[in-house]
Amino acid sequence: MRTPRLAGTPDRATAQAPRDVPDATVARLPLYLRVLASFADAGATTCSSVELAEAAGVNPAKVRKDLSHLGSYGTRGVGYDVEYLRYQIARGLGQTQTWDVVIVGAGHLGSALSTYPGFSPRGIRVAAVVDTDPDRVGSTIGDLRVQPLAALDSLVSEQGIAIAVVAVPGDAAQDVADRLVAAGVTSILNFAPAVLQVPDHVQVRKVDLSVELQILAYHEQRKAESA
Repeated sequence: MRTPRLAGTPDRATAQAPRDVPDATVARLPLYLRVLASFADAGATTCSSVELAEAAGVNPAKVRKDLSHLGSYGTRGVGYDVEYLRYQIARGLGQTQTWDVVIVGAGHLGSALSTYPGFSPRGIRVAAVVDTDPDRVGSTIGDLRVQPLAALDSLVSEQGIAIAVVAVPGDAAQDVADRLVAAGVTSILNFAPAVLQVPDHVQVRKVDLSVELQILAYHEQRKAESA
């Protein structure tokens, strides 16, 4: 079920129609949203692009360009209305409604993700967890009962789920992705150490923790060599 969020945000007649936004900009929007939340918590009602840029660690020109993809919300000499800009960024990120997500894999990673408290404030609700292990099926994780993988089609259909998380071993990931696509899922967050092959209409984001740690190790090695 998808429900409206961010109640009480300003109602403006200048709302913009949805538009395509570059991936690099989309990746920075959550950062801007976090900064704006901190501004609001501190009692600020307006902020400039310079203030937003400094807090986000980017340059002001990039902030202005990023926000221009969402619409013209700043006022010359005044800056941005903090609450209204929060709403517009949240709307652009799909956070003005709640998105139900299914997690495939009830192991350590899947269990941790299913109970992570940081999803809910960002419009994400873990609606179901499925697994093939008979020892896990029927167990509970938080408020959810682990369902068998065979129930995936009905879960996706009945709950209108469009987003899935793949938290299974690499050798099982492609089969899981195929089943998710067949069930109607169109966005996948992949934690498995595998490259998924999906139709063009399905969006896949890959999170490879080992690769990220190797990148950090590379930079540490470079610093050690320089020293």
